[in-house]
Amino acid sequence: MSDSNSNDTFFFLTGFPGLETVHTWVSIPLCAMYVASLAGNSLILWVVRSEPTLHQPMYYFLSMLALTDLGLSASTLPTVLTIYMLGFRQVAKDVCLAQIFFIHTFSVMESSVLLTMAFDRFVAIRSPLRYGTILTNTRVATLGLAIVVSSIGLLVPAPIMLKKLPYCQNRLLSHSYCLHPDVMKLACANTHINSAYGLFVVLSTLGLDSVLIVLSYGLIFQTVLSIASKGENLKALNTCVSHICAVLLFYIPPIAMSMIHRFGKRISPSTPMLLSYLHYLTPPVFNPVVYTIKTKEIRLRMLRLFQPGRSGIRDVHGY
Repeated sequence: MSDSNSNDTFFFLTGFPGLETVHTWVSIPLCAMYVASLAGNSLILWVVRSEPTLHQPMYYFLSMLALTDLGLSASTLPTVLTIYMLGFRQVAKDVCLAQIFFIHTFSVMESSVLLTMAFDRFVAIRSPLRYGTILTNTRVATLGLAIVVSSIGLLVPAPIMLKKLPYCQNRLLSHSYCLHPDVMKLACANTHINSAYGLFVVLSTLGLDSVLIVLSYGLIFQTVLSIASKGENLKALNTCVSHICAVLLFYIPPIAMSMIHRFGKRISPSTPMLLSYLHYLTPPVFNPVVYTIKTKEIRLRMLRLFQPGRSGIRDVHGY
C-alpha cells in the first residue's frame, strides 16, 4: 500500500549491516575520516592560496578538487554521524531530497574536475611550451564556472521529480545517506522516467568523463613513448601517478554500485554500502594525502609550514 504524499514525511537510514551493536565504536574512525578530510583539503587550499609560486592552472584545478571533496564530505556528514553516534535513523523527506541534490552534485563536480585535470596533464606533456597560453587564468576560471553551472543544472530535476512520487509504507533506505536510486526504489509508482533520467546523468557525466580521461591518457602515453630518453619517460609518467590514483579511487566504486543498484539480485546488503563508503568517504580523505606525497611543490610547502627554516619552492611542474 502507498501513503499519501502528505504523510510521506520521513525516510529511515541504515547503518553498516551486522555492526548495529558497535555503532558508537564505528563512529570513531568515521569521525577521524571527516576530520582528516576537512584538515587535509583545507590545508591544500591554504597552501595554494598562500604560496605565489603555486598560482598556476594545475594548482587551481587541485584547489577545485579540494573544494569538491569538502562539499562531498559535508553532504554525507550530517546523516552518517547521527546514525553512528546518536543512533538516530529518521530523516525528513525534504532533508533527504536536499542531501540527494548535494551528494550527486558534488560527485558530478568531482568527476568533471578530474577530467579537467587529465586535460591539464595532457597539455603539459603534449605541448609544454604552449601550456601557459592554452590554460590561461581566464580559461581556468571559465572551466570552473562551467563545471559548477552544468553540475547544478543536471541535478536540479532529481529532488523535484522524487518529491512528486508517492512512497510505500516501507521507507527504509539501504545507506547511511540518501541517494537517488535508493529513494527511487521506495516509490509506489512508475519510476521509468526517473530511472532513465538517473541513467542519463550517470552516462553523460561519470560515464563520458571516464571515457575522455582514458582517451587523454592514451594520448599522453603515446606522447611519452615517443620521448627517446627513458629518464624523461619516467619523469613524465610520474607527474600523472597521483591523478591516476584519484581517478581509480573515484570511478571504480560508483560504476560497480550503479550496476548493483540496477542489476544486482542476490548481492549481500553490505556490498553496496561498502562501495558507497569507498566512493563518498575515502576520496576526500586520501586525495590530499596522495597529492601531498606525489606533488613536490605541495610537499615542500608543507615542510616549510612545519619547518620554517627550509628553503623555498623550486618551480617543478607535475601532479
